[in-house]
Amino acid sequence: MLNKLFTKISGGSTSGTPAEANAVYAPMTGSIVILDQVPDPVFSGKMLGDGLAILPSSGDVLAPFDGEVVSLFPTGHAIGLVSDGGIECLIHIGIDTVEFNGTGFTAKVEQGDKVKKGQLLIKADLAVIRASGKDIITPVIITNPTVWQPVQLTSGEVQAGKDIVFRVAKKG
Repeated sequence: MLNKLFTKISGGSTSGTPAEANAVYAPMTGSIVILDQVPDPVFSGKMLGDGLAILPSSGDVLAPFDGEVVSLFPTGHAIGLVSDGGIECLIHIGIDTVEFNGTGFTAKVEQGDKVKKGQLLIKADLAVIRASGKDIITPVIITNPTVWQPVQLTSGEVQAGKDIVFRVAKKG
């Protein structure tokens, strides 16, 4: 449904067209949260870049676009990707989850791997995160904001790998 909305807004198509190159799909299923509502000033203050967050209902983290894994934290709580078109994206699962030292996170890819949109990247055990008292909210950040800026951010519920959470436009 969201893809149809974006198609109408952008005048493009959502399957196999150049417009898709600027799309960032939901890496997790859940509810969209505005970035300034994330309970961590690094993310809410947009210190790493702009984007949004997802309050996940499932711990599967999927590739938001075709690209490459450029950084995978040894703890498995965060992953950096770059799309084939040069969009840099950080997916940070939960707040302060680096403190788990990998407990509750299983990486399914390695740094340097090429990935396809919808491919499983990480399995996160949301129950482990919740039991620790940590927030499961997951920021999805464009980390090269001098080149790309998110536009057409969505709201509501999203399904991982199926719904576009935002498109990006080149700055300048």
